[in-house]
Amino acid sequence: MSFVELKAAISLTLVFVFRMLGLFMVLPVLALFTEDLQGASPATVGLAIGAYGFSQALLQIPFGWMSDRWGRKPVILMGLFIFLVGSLVAAEATSMTDIIIGRILQGCGAISGAVTALMADLTREQNRTKAMAMIGMGIGVAFGIAMVVGPMVSNAWGLSGLFISNGMMSVVAMLIVLFVVPTPVVKRRDLNSSVDRSGLRQVFTDRQLLRHVSGIFTLHFVLMALFVFIPGLLSHDYAQSTHGSIYLAVIGGSFVLMVPMIIFSEKQRRIKQCYSLSIVMLFMAFALISQGELNSIWLLAGLFLFFFGFNFLEATLPSLVSKISPAGTRGTVMGVYSTSQFLGAALGGSIGGLSLEAGGLAGALVVCTIPTALWWWLSVTMKQPPYVSTMVVALHSELDEMGTVSERLACIAGVQEVTVLPAEKTAYLKVDKQLLDLSSLREFGHC
Repeated sequence: MSFVELKAAISLTLVFVFRMLGLFMVLPVLALFTEDLQGASPATVGLAIGAYGFSQALLQIPFGWMSDRWGRKPVILMGLFIFLVGSLVAAEATSMTDIIIGRILQGCGAISGAVTALMADLTREQNRTKAMAMIGMGIGVAFGIAMVVGPMVSNAWGLSGLFISNGMMSVVAMLIVLFVVPTPVVKRRDLNSSVDRSGLRQVFTDRQLLRHVSGIFTLHFVLMALFVFIPGLLSHDYAQSTHGSIYLAVIGGSFVLMVPMIIFSEKQRRIKQCYSLSIVMLFMAFALISQGELNSIWLLAGLFLFFFGFNFLEATLPSLVSKISPAGTRGTVMGVYSTSQFLGAALGGSIGGLSLEAGGLAGALVVCTIPTALWWWLSVTMKQPPYVSTMVVALHSELDEMGTVSERLACIAGVQEVTVLPAEKTAYLKVDKQLLDLSSLREFGHC
């Protein structure tokens, strides 16, 4: 990567990190710190936890399209400002209605599509995958930090202080966009980073893709439903000041053990088996958590097992989607994928709260178990995913007859799918790296 590309990748990753920290820090504490607010109940707490997901799901793709029309930075700054306003509304809340309105406003800053499009503008094709991977890792790190820092901040400054810290993070992200993120000279069309309206139908008719789109919906549905009651269960035996340390131990330990499983699944080509096993871990976690009121050890074991499966699935699902999406449709597929993820978060919090209010802990866990069971059935009946990678090739400008380039690229050993954009002189490939003839591919351009 050049200096400008590295600067763009790091700064835009930080924008994502600060924004996602603000959204995630609320999860482990909202159910504990809203008990005295007007209108507080399991149902309204659940709605507040998932409320941001409704606006995120609704605006995720439109914000990306707006950035094409109005420019990347103005749309990103607008989204961060809306997030700031939502944080301040929630900080001044005197009722659950105010909290819910604030969370909805936070979600209205749906800048993910605009940020990834800006990353595409600022990086060359051959470096773009690395840059996007940095954003993915940043989001994962943000989740882990938020689960630890959220309880610490709320214990020190209360719920109002927590939301004010959310707003401060938004301001920091805005300053990064204004003064650190480079300004693109040109706007690039990148099929791996933006949603192509013409490709949406192709996504919704692909049954294998829809399995994983429904999978990310279920995973975040369950996550939000659990956090309606998990903080309360922990408080039965542990002081609120220790919750951050508990989450650090549970999430950190599960992450360390999850990494070898990811490496094994890729190297031994056992992704499907490990994928299904991770969903089974969620079932086992629910069973252990159901005993959490009787013994806190079962609760901690259930949380550990849940985050083991959750971390593996959260890391594997984007990779699976990338592997099976047709060449040149990754941006469109990931747009639908993200929308499904936020919709799952929205419904998980809302339905989880209602089920807890109506049926207690058992009712909430049943609501988690039903969609997870359907997801497990989809996982064991899915096809073994292809072990391919997405590759972008910047074609040599002197290449003529772009219409024949696609056919010639398809003949290279290891290349399985090809999509060529003649105007941009760019080729999107699906390749098996174990079979790929890289020297022949480099004759066509930089990869």
